[in-house]
Amino acid sequence: MTKQASDARSWYLIYTKPRAEKLAQENLQRQEFVTYLPLIQETHRIRGKYASRIEPMFPRYLFIQLNCTTDNWSPIRSTLGVSSIVRFGTYPMQVPESLLEILQKNEDDNGSQSMTEKEFQTGDCIRIIEGAMAGLEGIYESKTSKERVIILLNIAGQYTRVNMTRHDLQLA
Repeated sequence: MTKQASDARSWYLIYTKPRAEKLAQENLQRQEFVTYLPLIQETHRIRGKYASRIEPMFPRYLFIQLNCTTDNWSPIRSTLGVSSIVRFGTYPMQVPESLLEILQKNEDDNGSQSMTEKEFQTGDCIRIIEGAMAGLEGIYESKTSKERVIILLNIAGQYTRVNMTRHDLQLA
């Protein structure tokens, strides 16, 4: 598809107010701007339990498609939820179209990024990132349930099996 010079639209980046990405997107769309907010499903620990929720992939950022010669950019600054247009010096930062194509291509049926959690393999060197043993390294042994795994920790010269939640671990 060939774009005419008068319709040369590019993607730019909007910096939003804290936790106002969706509010800014709604208000910009009401003004007939084309926007894109990539979402991702993340797992968080809430009161000792793990829960998944869909959040912006880039907190406080929103993509907007504009024509630098014909679109009126002035209402963007005063849009509810918008803090500013991201600039380098005096020029708004243009985002490569290929980045947005990749993000949109990786979306699942719910419109969020399909980021599958990497499964640990037996023998992987892992690091504990949360809890009383944070910072210790061990060896991944096996999965015991959907949320729990067994790791081997070298304690006093001997390997000891420890049952932990997989969310507290990362590859070392």
